[in-house]
Formats: sequence, C-alpha cells, structure tokens
Amino acid sequence: MAKTPSEYETVVGLEVHAQLLTLTKAFCGCATSFGDPPNTHTCPVCLGLPGTLPALNAEAVRMAVAAAVALGCGIQPTSIFARKNYFYPDLPKGYQISQYDKPLASHGALEIEAEGQTRRVGILRVHMEEDAGKNLHGMGGDSVVDLNRAGTPLIEIVGDPDLRSAAEAAEYLKRLREILMFIGVNDGNLEQGSFRCDANVSVRKLGQTRLGTRTELKNINSFRFVAEAIEIEAARQIALLEQGQAVRQQTRGYNAEKRETYLLRDKENEAGYRYFPEPDLPPLVLDSSLIAAITRSLPTLPAVRRHAMVHESGLAATTASVLTSHPSIAKLFEDAIAKFPQPVKVANFIQSEVLRDVTTTGLTAELPVCSDQVAEILQLVDDGTISGKQAKELYAAVRGTSASPSSVVAERGMSMVSDEAAILALAAKIVAQSPKQVAQYRAGKSNLLGYFVGQMMRETGGSANPALVNRALKQLLDGR
Repeated sequence: MAKTPSEYETVVGLEVHAQLLTLTKAFCGCATSFGDPPNTHTCPVCLGLPGTLPALNAEAVRMAVAAAVALGCGIQPTSIFARKNYFYPDLPKGYQISQYDKPLASHGALEIEAEGQTRRVGILRVHMEEDAGKNLHGMGGDSVVDLNRAGTPLIEIVGDPDLRSAAEAAEYLKRLREILMFIGVNDGNLEQGSFRCDANVSVRKLGQTRLGTRTELKNINSFRFVAEAIEIEAARQIALLEQGQAVRQQTRGYNAEKRETYLLRDKENEAGYRYFPEPDLPPLVLDSSLIAAITRSLPTLPAVRRHAMVHESGLAATTASVLTSHPSIAKLFEDAIAKFPQPVKVANFIQSEVLRDVTTTGLTAELPVCSDQVAEILQLVDDGTISGKQAKELYAAVRGTSASPSSVVAERGMSMVSDEAAILALAAKIVAQSPKQVAQYRAGKSNLLGYFVGQMMRETGGSANPALVNRALKQLLDGR
C-alpha cells in the first residue's frame, strides 16, 4: 500500500541574510542608501577593479557582534574572511568576501512557539559577508545590473535543521527579524530585500534519523510565501519518493501565482566555491572587553519584554505579541505606563484606538499620538473627568497633533456630567418614556438595562458618568 504524506517528516533549516544598517558599505566608503539611481553608489573597491584593497567597516563588525550575542552565540576571538568564488553578473569581483571555516560566531539558539508547541531552534553560525548587486530583468527586453547594493554589509544566520513544519519556519523568521530590529542592526524590510531567506527543505520517513536530500529555496520575500513554498516543496519531494524517484540536490525558486517551486540550477557543493582566505584582509581579532561592552549596550530583547508584559503586567500573550511587533510600538507602551501605571488599560487603548493609525516602514514608525497624550487621556478617564466614550472622541481630536488632551477637554467642554440630581432627573424621564421596556425588565429581562444606559448616553452625547447612570437607572427600575 502506498505511503501517505502523514508518514513523512519535513525537515527545514533556514539561512537568513540580513543587511546591517551601516551608512557605508562593508569594505569601502560608498553609501548604502536604498532606492537611488542605479550605479550611483559605486567605487573602484566595490566594483573590484584591479589594484584596489578592501578596508573593513568597524560599525558593521559592532552590529554583527550585537546580533550574534542577542542570538546566544559564542563570539570567536579570531575569525577569518574568505573569498567565495562564483560568476554571476551582479558580482563584479567574480568572488564574494565572506567567512567560511572560521566564522564570527557559532552555536546560538532561538526559542519559538508554533502550533501549540515550544521549540528551541539551534543557530549553527553567524558570519559576515558582503552583498551582491541586483539583476533587473525586462528593461526594454534586456537584463541590466544595478551595483548600488554590491558590497553592502550582511550577516548570514545559518540555522540548524531543527524546524519541522512551514508554520515553525515562518515563526522562526518573525522572531529572528524582531530581534534584529529591536537591537537596531536591521530594518526587517522584506520587500526591499534587506531581510531575506533561503530555505533548505528535505523530507524523510517518520522515525528515521538520517536527513534526506535537500533542496534550497532562494530569496523568498514574505513569511506567507516562505510557509507556502516549504509546504509545496515538501509535497513535491514526497511525490517523487512515492514514485520511486530520487530527490536531486537543487536550488529552486518559488512562483507564488502558480503555487509551485521551479528549478534554478543544480545545487553547487562547497568545493565548487573554491573558498580560500581573503589575502587582502587580516584576521578579525576581537578583544573580550569590546564584546562585553557591546553585550552591555544591548536593549531588552522582545521575548523578555513579552514575558514581563504577561507575568508582571497581566497582559494576554496575544496582546504582548502585538505590542512587541515593532520597537516603536513597544516603546510607546512602556513610556505610557511609566506615566500612567495601569498596563492593561494602556495596552487596551493602544490596541483599540492607536494601532489602526500607525504606519511602519522598516524601523521607522509614524505614531498618531505620543506617550504623554496616551497617559493623559487615560488619566482623565480614571479621574472621572471624561467617560470612556469621550476618550475615543478626545483621541480623535488630538491625533496627529501635539495638543494637550486636558486643554482640548477644556476648550470643547467635554467634561463628564456628574451632577447626580440632573442624571436622576434624566433617568426618570427616559424610564417614563419606555413603559414597554420597563415592564419587560421588571419581568426578568435584566439585560434591558443596557437599553436604558444607551438612551442616557445618547441624550448626553456620551458625557454622563457611567457609574451614576447605572445607579440612577437601577434605583428607578428596581424601585430602590
């Protein structure tokens, strides 16, 4: 009887290339600015012209060390740059300066939660290298090369083959991207290619320990497409094995419209790259005091922030995940609770009101209000100056401005009505106008209290004190 896919296990290891947020390239002084006219940020060094010599960017080293430490890796005191030789149009030197047998860092880990399980995913190594340029196709029927990106500093984060599903792979990428963004070394921009992923995928029968033949899926630019491509490639491999065919070691692309992977080339092995030590760069020697200083400078990582939000501040895990989705959103929350120390109320307000108006591009975020405004709005509610409904109106009034919420309340006369006599009189009027609802309430339909509260709020434009409204209505309806 034919084996079913459920009798197979998918094995995934991810290689992530993350551009470092330096102002200049890895080995020369050219700018790393994105989106400028093609081939305007080039020089003899990054073009690989004869006689030029590379000089290592110290800030790129600092950022690479910060990323490796944040991922729990051990930093090697001495690492070696190497030449990785291959011939593509977007690689002007004919080789890439990378690291091979002596990388910057190794043996880290990242903990993820996916499909109801927690998994510790090993990180084999983190090494530094330079990026290639970019091939542009369909330019008047031709293919052209933009070398602005050539030489941009990267780290490659090579994960162990510890992932067992497409969902786990997508979660791993999200958490990795999040860490790099929070420590400020990468902008996480998948669309622009500054954070991109290659997925090594293989399948094997359940219970087997030997890895199957893997294929590499190249440069997939969204978490959804990574998950889709892995599932589709695993199914393709299983189908081959079920037909008695072998899986070939290949590099493949992913066509999201056709939902299929396609052959790019047969996979090179390491010998094909003819690695050898870069003769123009000395070994990178890192002092322990530098590594310690970089470690001390790291901000609180998002996983630690989430743990504190849940276990110290009482937030739901899903809320904590939303609030740590971007460094600026996390900072807005943390700054607001420093001024209004009621985390649940702050979190709920940010989620329900603020986030729909937030726009993010990489590490840049446009926030509609500042933490002072959030804290002040919530304090006005807490003091009984305005109602919860008025808080929404007040947020809309101060959104996109530097106005003080208190001053807007004063200017617009938004203070909450807390005159007990006036509220009782209005409640009596509404009760008298609703004999049918009064009879139903007194017959046991206690949820009709909401109807009367709604009428009161409509009459007062939402400015009546909710506690006094409820008390007055209960007094009249219950005959108390």
